[in-house]
Amino acid sequence: MFYRLFYIFSFLILGSILVADEDTTKLLIYGDSISAGYGMDKDKQWSKELQRILIEEKISLTIINKSLSGETTGGGLSRLEKIIDNFKPSYILIELGGNDALRGYPPVKIRNNIEHMINLAIARGVRVFLMQVRIPPNYGRRYQASFESLYREVSEENNIPLVPFMLNDIALNKELMLDDGIHPNEAAQPLIAKFIFTNLLPLMREVD
Repeated sequence: MFYRLFYIFSFLILGSILVADEDTTKLLIYGDSISAGYGMDKDKQWSKELQRILIEEKISLTIINKSLSGETTGGGLSRLEKIIDNFKPSYILIELGGNDALRGYPPVKIRNNIEHMINLAIARGVRVFLMQVRIPPNYGRRYQASFESLYREVSEENNIPLVPFMLNDIALNKELMLDDGIHPNEAAQPLIAKFIFTNLLPLMREVD
C-alpha cells in the first residue's frame, strides 16, 4: 500500500512539474555562431546575459538558446520542427542567413527557407520575430543589397516584427570583436544582451 501511494504521489508531482514547464513563457533564440557564443564559454554568451537581465527586472521569461555555429537557413529549417515540439516556445527570434551569404547562396533561396521557418512556427502557435542580418560590402554591392533587403521584405509581407541587427554598433569596434572580424568577443556579450532587451521586449509586448 505504501509503495502504491508513493508512486501515485510521485506521478502527481511529476505531472505538476511538466504542466508548469509547459505553461512557462519561453523565448527560443534560433541563430548561428553569433548567437551561439562562438569562442567563449556558454555561461558568457549573450543569451545567458539576457536571462540575467530578465531575472533582475523580474520578467518571467525563460530563454532557450538553440543556436548553432555554422548554421544556415536550410539547416535551421530542417531542425526547427523537432525543436519547437520538444521545447514548446511562446516566441522565437530567428537570426539566420549570415552563413548562407558566406557561401554565396541565392537570396531567393535564403528567403524561401526563412519563410518556411516562419510558417512552421506560426502553425504551431509560436509568435515569430526576425532579426535583420547584415554583411560586409566585400560580398559585392548588388548581392549585399539583395540579401539585406530580403529581411525587410519578409517582415512586411508576413507581418513579422523585424529586430535591428544586434551588431550594428559592435561590428566596427575592434575591441568588441574577435580577430576574425566576424564574431563578437566576450566583452560584447553584455552589450548585445542589453540591445536585445531594449529592442525585442517592446515588440513582444506589442504582439501579446
